[in-house]
Amino acid sequence: MIIVLRPDATEEQIRHIKERLEDLGLAIHVSKGKERTVLGAIGDERVLQELPLAAFPGVEKVVPILKPYKLASREFHSEDTVIHINGVPIGGKKIQVIAGPCAVENREMLLYIAKEIKSEGVSFIRGGAFKPRTSPYTFQGLGLEGLKYLAEAREKTGLLVVTELMDPRDIEMVYEYTDVIQIGARNMQNFRLLTEVGSYDKPVILKRGLSATVKEFLMSAEYIMSKGNHSVILCERGIRTFETYTRNTLDLSAVPLLKQLSHLPVIVDPSHGVGKWDLVTPMARAGVAAGADGILVEVHPDPEKALSDGEQSLKLPVFKEMMRQIRAIAQVMGREL
Repeated sequence: MIIVLRPDATEEQIRHIKERLEDLGLAIHVSKGKERTVLGAIGDERVLQELPLAAFPGVEKVVPILKPYKLASREFHSEDTVIHINGVPIGGKKIQVIAGPCAVENREMLLYIAKEIKSEGVSFIRGGAFKPRTSPYTFQGLGLEGLKYLAEAREKTGLLVVTELMDPRDIEMVYEYTDVIQIGARNMQNFRLLTEVGSYDKPVILKRGLSATVKEFLMSAEYIMSKGNHSVILCERGIRTFETYTRNTLDLSAVPLLKQLSHLPVIVDPSHGVGKWDLVTPMARAGVAAGADGILVEVHPDPEKALSDGEQSLKLPVFKEMMRQIRAIAQVMGREL
């Protein structure tokens, strides 16, 4: 239920409503906009229906949230959410680029990439310390050693670290070394993992599952938010279709659709979306044009020798050209890169 307060509602009235609803076992989320304060009440619908909320002082109107995803919906929060990570915003006018190797392979390579992408104005480095691979015989990541290399890259360049969490048992370790936790496509509906990261205060990039509908995608975000962590960034990374020429089908229509349905930031991963390095730049351009708040791409100094996803990784000169092109499109869109 959405409780829209009057413009002149006092802090005492807001506190009274919040405490009254919490006494009834409801979870209350306060959203203060430019003109209105809105309370989102989540819980037993029977309690909400029996309570005369419109009679409370300071209440202007009461609106039921029709979407099954309550906290992630734009009904709950009408304004776009901007997530600030150590002073760097995701959402709003500025478009962020998150770049780095698919997997952290060694210290020297990672530090070299960090320095190069930093020179292009990038604020985030990504790299997998734990890798979910289709085959158990392929490179699975360096684990803790990889996390330490990522932390060193942050120390030397100021880049913020994004890495994937696969197992709830690793959350304390990943939390310590990173700035943003990524939940991969294969774990989008790993509800135990989602509720675990929801209990922490670290921002989360949630990737869309290989066969997930937009509704299922937003319901997974709801799992995280229902535990108190509202710093969720949605990532469209391609879905599985009958097409076999590309790795996946990058569903760019999901970007404006998610923007209509949800207030959460939306980024695009064209690397996994197409799986071919020469298609990444065109799809990154299209992602920015579609309204994405960020682009996540894989970069490697020598893709032929990459231990993971070399075929979709950009060489640094190609990456720098991609940055030039999407910067121009961002400007046309009235945004910054």
